[in-house]
Amino acid sequence: MTNNQQTNNLLVANLSQISLEKLVKSKLEVLLAQHKEGGRIKNLYDQVLEQVERPMIELALHVHEGNQIKTAAFLGINRNTLRKKITTYKIKMGSLT
Repeated sequence: MTNNQQTNNLLVANLSQISLEKLVKSKLEVLLAQHKEGGRIKNLYDQVLEQVERPMIELALHVHEGNQIKTAAFLGINRNTLRKKITTYKIKMGSLT
């Protein structure tokens, strides 16, 4: 096993033990520290929402083999809302099945 594979296995093992909330909070703390040090962050809310929402939708669509009705029900959103987000995030449906 290569070092890269070992690192990936450790990362996956650690991720299974960390809540999403703690993971997001840690990343936000890093971003806000960079902002304090002069890094320019704009639209933080929109950036965070997109970076969480897009992969969540992509993965849910993949699990449901591109079926938007099942995916919307799984996510707890309306199918029209899902369709709008697919368009907004430019999610390619052909690569999900």
